[in-house]
Amino acid sequence: MKTEASKSDSDSGELVHQWLMDKGLETPIKTLQGDGSDREEQRVAIEANVANIMHVMGLDLEDDSLMDTPKRVSKMFLNELFWGLDYSNFPKATVVENKMHYDEMVLERRVTVHSTCEHHLLAILGYAHVAYIPKNKVLGLSKLNRVVEFFSRRPQIQERLTAQICATLQFLLETEDVAVCIDAEHLCVKTRGVEDGCADTVTSKLGGVFKSNASTRSEFFHMINVNR
Repeated sequence: MKTEASKSDSDSGELVHQWLMDKGLETPIKTLQGDGSDREEQRVAIEANVANIMHVMGLDLEDDSLMDTPKRVSKMFLNELFWGLDYSNFPKATVVENKMHYDEMVLERRVTVHSTCEHHLLAILGYAHVAYIPKNKVLGLSKLNRVVEFFSRRPQIQERLTAQICATLQFLLETEDVAVCIDAEHLCVKTRGVEDGCADTVTSKLGGVFKSNASTRSEFFHMINVNR
């Protein structure tokens, strides 16, 4: 679900983009999409290129079942699958002062991941488990979902996606004590190439005490699997 304009924060998006660039974690992006003023130009260009691909494949674009496919794909790319390339869509990340001095783990499990493999443009489907230990700030729980969704909605490899989510939350929360684990199925593995319908992929990125403290790390991975 694309973030509503009223729930987006392009200024924070620019700061996060620069943070990831400095860390070498940004998606290979040549130009940012900016304020969306060129969106229709992008849509028309994508539509024309999809139509050309279909033509080269020998499909009849005059058929009533196929004639609108290039337009559908162009809208899908811009508005559904890849809107996370546009930092004007970055979600408002509401942080509040940790007045209650909460210093234990906050864990949100099974956050939906719908992403796209950047090598074959096939779906990556799975879940993210996101945890942090508050210091001065706490983050609204839905914002964890929104951050995961934002970085999922772009061409990705799972390793980078995991690292981007972790680094962004570290930036927003001003703490290194963040952990992210993603368990996902890749249709590029299941439906082509090796065609292994049973395989899934698990990646993790651990920061601060999640990396340095064996007990905290163990607690994180144990809590992920409780009652699953």
